[in-house]
Amino acid sequence: MLAAYLPILIFLAVAGGLGVVLLVLGYLIAPRSPDAAKLSPYECGFEAFEDARMKFDVRYYLVAILFILFDLEIAFLFPWAVSLNDIGAFGFWSMMVFLAILVIGFIYEWKKGALEWE
Repeated sequence: MLAAYLPILIFLAVAGGLGVVLLVLGYLIAPRSPDAAKLSPYECGFEAFEDARMKFDVRYYLVAILFILFDLEIAFLFPWAVSLNDIGAFGFWSMMVFLAILVIGFIYEWKKGALEWE
């Protein structure tokens, strides 16, 4: 019974060992030259260890939501493209309606200035 699981255990051991080796090599070989630009906040726009109740711009959330919205479009396009021969004309036109709705939403966001960064 255990012989059936031996390949899985070997795979997990090799994968875990390779992961540890790559992490250690990255830590040992990577150059260390911190400067003010590298240590500055870059994603959220404010210092990382300040008061959690401080006010900050809601545009960061808006950009993240828009990214997720348009990134999920790919999650629907890839399986659709793979199975396009099987689903026929109905599947093609259904995706065209979906993409048209996305384009209308994108144009609306563009006209409202949601994509502009001031």
